[in-house]
Amino acid sequence: QVQLVESGGGLVQAGGSLRTSCTASGSFFRLDAMGWYRQAPGKQRELVAAITRGSRTTYADSVKGRVTISRDNAKNTVYLQMNTLKPEDTAVYYCNAESVTESGMFGGTYWGQGTQVTVSS
Repeated sequence: QVQLVESGGGLVQAGGSLRTSCTASGSFFRLDAMGWYRQAPGKQRELVAAITRGSRTTYADSVKGRVTISRDNAKNTVYLQMNTLKPEDTAVYYCNAESVTESGMFGGTYWGQGTQVTVSS
């Protein structure tokens, strides 16, 4: 099992910046892809950014140029640096990770509890 704990959310004014982090713990061999999703009230959960173990990244069009995802494999931690935040970025941000077994098989998909990001206008 993998536990994901997020931190770093909060309230910020439009144009400001926030950095969220997510650290994985528990029993697993290795983490493969990690990412951040968000869910605003009344909307579906959507991908914000994802990163492979080799640091290949994917971004939602709505955040490209404003958001950077990174990871520290030694610390089992993924980061999300968000700049030039907009009110429409307001949502609960969830960390996501996929584990891999020692034999290279898919181990499971895990979610954090979420951290609130609120951007005031």
